[in-house]
Amino acid sequence: MPNILYLTASIRSDGESVSRGLGQRLVEGLAAKTGASVTTRDLAANDLPYVSAGRFAANLTPAGQRTPEQAELAAIADTLIAELQAADTIVIASPVYNFGPPATLKAWADLVARAGTTFRYTATGPEGLLKGKKAFLAMASGGTPMGSEIDFMSRWLVFFLGFLGISDVEMVAADGIMGQDGEVRIAAAQETALKLAA
Repeated sequence: MPNILYLTASIRSDGESVSRGLGQRLVEGLAAKTGASVTTRDLAANDLPYVSAGRFAANLTPAGQRTPEQAELAAIADTLIAELQAADTIVIASPVYNFGPPATLKAWADLVARAGTTFRYTATGPEGLLKGKKAFLAMASGGTPMGSEIDFMSRWLVFFLGFLGISDVEMVAADGIMGQDGEVRIAAAQETALKLAA
């Protein structure tokens, strides 16, 4: 059975968050079409740790060679990587905070980027090891136009996923939603999300 990994990063609840609403439409449509199971991880609620020197060393140490302390430090990254490896499709729903990604989304990225596991270095440069997966990005911003020169989230996220080998990425964005036509922009993005999932 195919599996969808659904990541949310908004500090707002399901009924209040525009990005969560877009992501939910994508996930529900994709699951209905493919019969996929859904693994949901709320990055804003799970208080992911930031990478420290000790956690970084633990993540790079082979599992069989870790000390008990390193095993404990690496456990959350092991779990997040396993979720990513098991997914056929990844849906990331996130707002733009101060022109970039929420800190929790960056923390997730830092934990799943593991040399030798999700990517590797070769004589010709880095190679992503998570090929064959598809990703959908459901983005929302109050004033940052997505894809513009001041959008430092979507470009970073597309690059990061590609670094891991996930190059098939589609995006739906409700941007500029703090303007007078915000509701119109949200409705248009919701319609786009439904079409992407169909």
